[in-house]
Amino acid sequence: MAAGAKSFLADAGYGEQELDANSALMELDKGLRSGKLGEQCEAVVRFPRLFQKYPFPILINSAFLKLADVFRVGNNFLRLSVLKVTQQSEKHLEKILNVDEFVKRVFSVIHSNDPVARAITLRMLGSMASIIPERKNAHHSIRQSLDSHDNVEVEAAIFAAANFSAQSKDFAGGICNKISEMIQGLATPVDLKLKLIPILQHMHHDASLASSSRQLLQQLVTSYPSTKMVIVTLHTFTLLAASSLVDIPKQIQLLLQYLKNDPRKAVKRLAIQDLKLLANKTPHTWSRENIQALCECALQTPYDSLKLGMLSVLSTLSGTIAIKQYFSIAPGTTATTARSFDLVKLAQECCYHNNRGIAAHGVRVLTNISASCQEKDLLALEQDAVFGLESLLVLCSQDSSPGAQATLKIALTCMVKLAKCRPHLSQSVVESLLTQLHSAQDAARILMCHCLAAIAMQLPVLGDGMLGDLMDLYKVIGRSATDKQQELLVSLATVIFVASQKALSSEVKNVIKQQLENVSNGWTAYRIARQASRMGNHDMARELYQSLLTQVASEHFYFWLNSLKEFSHAEQCLTGLQEEDYSSALSCIAESLKSYHKGIASLTAASTPLNPLSFQCGFVKLRIDVLQAFSQLICTCNSLKTSPPPAIATTIAMTSGNDLQRCGRISTQMKLSMEEFRNLATRYGDLYQSSFDADSATLRNVELQQQSCLLISHAVEALILDPESASFQEYTSSGAAHVESEYERRMMSVFNHVLEEVESLNRKYAPVSYLHTTCLCNAVIALLKVPLSFQRYFFQKLQSTSIKLALSPSPRNPAEPIAVQNNQQLALKVEGVVQHGSKPGLFRKIQSVCLNVSSTLQSKSGQDYKIPIDNMTNEMEQRVEPHNDYFSTQFLLNLSILGTHNITVESSVKDLNGIVWKTGPKTTIFVKSLEDPYSQQVRLQQQQGQPPSQQQQQQQQRTAYSRF
Repeated sequence: MAAGAKSFLADAGYGEQELDANSALMELDKGLRSGKLGEQCEAVVRFPRLFQKYPFPILINSAFLKLADVFRVGNNFLRLSVLKVTQQSEKHLEKILNVDEFVKRVFSVIHSNDPVARAITLRMLGSMASIIPERKNAHHSIRQSLDSHDNVEVEAAIFAAANFSAQSKDFAGGICNKISEMIQGLATPVDLKLKLIPILQHMHHDASLASSSRQLLQQLVTSYPSTKMVIVTLHTFTLLAASSLVDIPKQIQLLLQYLKNDPRKAVKRLAIQDLKLLANKTPHTWSRENIQALCECALQTPYDSLKLGMLSVLSTLSGTIAIKQYFSIAPGTTATTARSFDLVKLAQECCYHNNRGIAAHGVRVLTNISASCQEKDLLALEQDAVFGLESLLVLCSQDSSPGAQATLKIALTCMVKLAKCRPHLSQSVVESLLTQLHSAQDAARILMCHCLAAIAMQLPVLGDGMLGDLMDLYKVIGRSATDKQQELLVSLATVIFVASQKALSSEVKNVIKQQLENVSNGWTAYRIARQASRMGNHDMARELYQSLLTQVASEHFYFWLNSLKEFSHAEQCLTGLQEEDYSSALSCIAESLKSYHKGIASLTAASTPLNPLSFQCGFVKLRIDVLQAFSQLICTCNSLKTSPPPAIATTIAMTSGNDLQRCGRISTQMKLSMEEFRNLATRYGDLYQSSFDADSATLRNVELQQQSCLLISHAVEALILDPESASFQEYTSSGAAHVESEYERRMMSVFNHVLEEVESLNRKYAPVSYLHTTCLCNAVIALLKVPLSFQRYFFQKLQSTSIKLALSPSPRNPAEPIAVQNNQQLALKVEGVVQHGSKPGLFRKIQSVCLNVSSTLQSKSGQDYKIPIDNMTNEMEQRVEPHNDYFSTQFLLNLSILGTHNITVESSVKDLNGIVWKTGPKTTIFVKSLEDPYSQQVRLQQQQGQPPSQQQQQQQQRTAYSRF
């Protein structure tokens, strides 16, 4: 179970002594001042870790100034260490506040007599180009050093020139001629020319500069036909075109020309590599003629390695818009069948090639054509794709080498795509996978199980009839406890859970448990239990969690597993619900709630300050409240029988003018119930908004819970409270939306059924009749009968994003308020750092950070007079875009009222799709607004009855002089 600690406790950083920023910097400073070179170097190389831990400008500025001092006075080895630290910490450079001082200390070494010291300084300047792009003294030093007779210095100058050219338009324009002269000069050695040419890729700041660079490169390609020169020049040509954008079609033609006509394999390989780069970056610029030319080259070449490269480019293009352009019929030409195109001929020819890679790209091209060109009659192509995939599957599943596994992954990805786009092919694909599972290698079986599960999640293609095959296989595997076998146990169990749409039979459960007892470790059992919870097989999950309780070494893990066991038991209680049997439904919900309350207590005990389990607690609390609301709704429906409307209800309704009063107390209870469900839907929306790091399946799950609450509130309104104005337009589900899981499919089916029932009853019968209450109770039971799915984010956080805020001014002691005079405004500076886990931007990325600052008056001091409401609060919002995960902005707050003000800064983020997520954090500081001395003096004098005129004159005179 120890392996679970990583995903569960996140990056705790245990075992490391925690120091505050100043203490950590002092420790490193002590090392820098040491007389021993080893200690100095050790201190220098520990700086990147310090920047990572305390990424705010005040510390980074001090640290870089200390490093600049070491660079100025140290030896070349220390300078090299400082250079490496600067290059590692490139994204923190813009946080240096005293850039001039930092550059001055570094730049002083450029005048050294030692060419190595000058070379290191040039590389240092090049690494800092992002913060000093327009420093003329740096530009001059680079130009001067390009003429040096020392090779080390010249290479350093080339590095610096490349970096400055990328950042500065002026420098790029000025150095272009110098580089051109050096490249074309006879005195420049060839190896130096090869290093100078790549600088030209940065000459894209304006059209004329890019054009002159292209002309120079064109001359070089023709003037220097040697292999190395052509390769470097062509690659620079491609990078320049990719940056300047306008010349990409010309560049594609040039590369195709070299691919077709140049006999050298190295040049052909380079052309293919660059074509792949352009296919990824700008597929829309590829014309039909370009693709046709590439197809012809691939059909003609006798070399498998080159054919593989060309097919790789074509398979990349086949998944983009370029494929539609290729198959589009030009006006005035006769229509041709898809099979007559060269691309299709090539793909069909390569599907059964003896080289696995070529075959994989061939079937990928056919799959992409079948998926993207659906308007064409491609029945024959679909069959070709399926046959090609099946043959590749047979070939690769017998081989456990890494190359075969990579090819198999491509084939299986194509199978999932084909089954998704062409559902009628899914049955044959699944059958071939199941057949091949028995004879495949373990590594291949794992991948095939993943593929089966992915297809079956989208389409219900795995029937109970296939369970027998899967169970036979499950008995056979697991003879040893190797890692592959453990992984296979988990993968195959997942497929079994997906295949058995309803509850698992006792026989299936026994087989799985028997295998787990024989060979598995606790971690494997936990992973299988996790998948069972995800697929809604809560009975199996509960038994597995129960068996694991005694196998963990930490009490936090024990409470975590105990809570999962209780949640699984709670959901298992709901599987016995029957329509029309409302008393047993109430007892089932009560039993479920009992387990849920035990589970939430255990879950709270499992949380730690480093891992507060906020999403899990929020999700479970909402589930508890939903179950209570469902229970209350059934009780309210039953109250029509137990407490029918009184005889005078009609009279009360007529006198009050509210027609619903004739139904008795049930009408008010229904209104409360509807508001409760709307409130729950809002809370689900808040949970959704706070889950920035969640995967799409988890978010969809939360959305479905929210929709079920909205559905019930709508049903209550449409049937009972307001049948006349109820509209069904916004609630009808769009049939075009693709369903991603069996749970979603079943929930959508229930939603549609309930809506149909409500719509058929709506306006036919006057509320409230037994038909209405029965419809509502049946809707509740139908929703609860779908087993709840606990999705990945409940167990595992694949993406981790957090924001750290620093406010200035900040108090020395958090409890103390900051003092400010009431005739001045407070300038509040908010700095922030975005921190990521191991996989930044896996599901979504931050585009901008929204900062909301609000201030409220906590306590007044001084005279108690009425204050206008506008002066009591400040509400401001700003959006800032983080650069290198850092952002900074300022707010000006008016605190004219004397007293203590509570200032709250709250951050939320906006992703690339424009969706706002409430990620937090929320930071609070206290500010005490004090009366300014002059006003205080005037007030005291007025209280004592003295004329303040003389003091006022003195004050006015002092103020007038203080302006100058």
